[in-house]
Amino acid sequence: MTETPPPEQPTTPSPPPSLYIHPRREPFEHGLIPLQKLIFTDATQTLTSLRDKLLQHPVAKDHPHRIDSAVLSETLQISLEHARLVFEIIASVHPSDSDPLVTAKPDEIDSVGVNVYDLIIFLYIQSYKRLLPRGHKDSAAIADVWPSTSAFDGFLSALTPLQLARSNVRRSMPSQADEEAHQLSYLQKHLGNIISLLADSVQGQGEGEDSLVLTMENFEHLDFLIYFGEKGSEKIPLSQNAPFFANSDPDMPAAPVHASQVHDWISQNISSSLEHISERVTTKENGPSNASDQDAMMADAYGNTMKASNSNKSSSFIEGISKQSYVKQPSELKSSFVKIINCHESVIYILAPLRYATIYGCSDATIVLGAVGKAVRIEHCERVHVISVAKRICIANCRECVFFLGVNQPPLIVGDNHKLQVAPYNTFYPQLEDHMKEVGIEASVNKWDEPIALGLVDPHDSLSHPAGVSDCQTESATCLETDQFTNFLIPKWLQGEESGPTKDNPFPLPDVYLSSQHRNDKNLVEVKQILKETQLEDTKKRELSTALHVYFKDWLYASGNVRQLYCLQGE
Repeated sequence: MTETPPPEQPTTPSPPPSLYIHPRREPFEHGLIPLQKLIFTDATQTLTSLRDKLLQHPVAKDHPHRIDSAVLSETLQISLEHARLVFEIIASVHPSDSDPLVTAKPDEIDSVGVNVYDLIIFLYIQSYKRLLPRGHKDSAAIADVWPSTSAFDGFLSALTPLQLARSNVRRSMPSQADEEAHQLSYLQKHLGNIISLLADSVQGQGEGEDSLVLTMENFEHLDFLIYFGEKGSEKIPLSQNAPFFANSDPDMPAAPVHASQVHDWISQNISSSLEHISERVTTKENGPSNASDQDAMMADAYGNTMKASNSNKSSSFIEGISKQSYVKQPSELKSSFVKIINCHESVIYILAPLRYATIYGCSDATIVLGAVGKAVRIEHCERVHVISVAKRICIANCRECVFFLGVNQPPLIVGDNHKLQVAPYNTFYPQLEDHMKEVGIEASVNKWDEPIALGLVDPHDSLSHPAGVSDCQTESATCLETDQFTNFLIPKWLQGEESGPTKDNPFPLPDVYLSSQHRNDKNLVEVKQILKETQLEDTKKRELSTALHVYFKDWLYASGNVRQLYCLQGE
């Protein structure tokens, strides 16, 4: 008699070994708001009550889990403007480009509403504190690019923005590996609370985590915070790798899963990812450097500024550019998430469609960004001119900077800022309108002159400023004087050979700036005519010519446009 082999035990599928869980950087880098009423000391208890209350006020019967900004404003006792700001920021960091809030036009936001579970996760992570900047490995090498103090109009701050960020020590932005580990550790610590906010109680199952279950629909809201993938691969949603939901029949809803099972599975994957990050860092520190590794680019480029501009041309990190012109075209970027870090006395052009951009720790530079479809964050910068087309922009802890903007949402100004100016967008390049269309920016809407200023101290920043309190109003930006507004010309030799439909600035100029521009053009024509018609002796002509050259040279250095000549000389 042949023995019947025992039936095979069902095995729980797990992600392929090469796939690790990662935090989504977007909500942590672009989704935090310094509003005290959005930060709760007892987050789980308060947000559970808030969730239940909000679910009672759906925006429509066919959208039972979505609410409008008026409901959020009344429930949290915040202004309607701040409630709408919350909606806009959630849309800018949402993982799904097809979510109704993301695809809604500005006048449709309230009729569509925000999903309550996305909102609750967004509010929970407002307790997150960013990682401290790390000490620079070669302080002396960069000492000449940042002044020890910065005084203007008789006011001397205790610390400049970069001194604050570096805590009186030469510091730079944490590496991507450090930030990822910090975010994963935060998620692992708070995972149980976050899952409980998405879970439903089961009658007769007692209390605690064992009585909570998670539907597949609510489980998918965790995609707001984490995903599976590896460098260079597509982001894979959690549900596609979850053993309890993978390969579910789309015609038959998957059965709810115990919250404890979800918690254990995600926590194990986070532990594996943290170990993997630690091994990568250890290998990098002990082994030969690899210029193609993004984290190597993050480590530092100050010792050799040419390293930043010449090695790994497809890198999304642009760090340590000093006293030069620098350009990136779409073909040279392997990511639509760009960071420009610690660049000084330079002109930087990113002439490409992007999703997110961060400018950190730069000084005395002009930075031109292409069309940024989600969000731009500019932090700890001094005397920088930023020229950008973007859906939204956040400015934090900057001083003496000018922003030439084509933005569809009001600029957000947070933290300790001084002497900021905003102005309408003032340039173009041939592919600009194509790039705007690609990322969903409308030229007919420009809210550059409607800044929203929030608290002086950012509670998400581990570094606290010596002055002010968290609910103190930050200094807003003023509009640039019309007679100081000029068009910025992007040199043709930097625009690439690809042609495009854009022949002029796609954003209409306000009448006062347009009139000033016409007046300046007219004055220039008149001066040229006067000089042409003036009868002067040869000696006087030479004196006049010499004087004009001196004034032009002074203007080149004062405006920073001398960098353009250096670039031309390099060609």
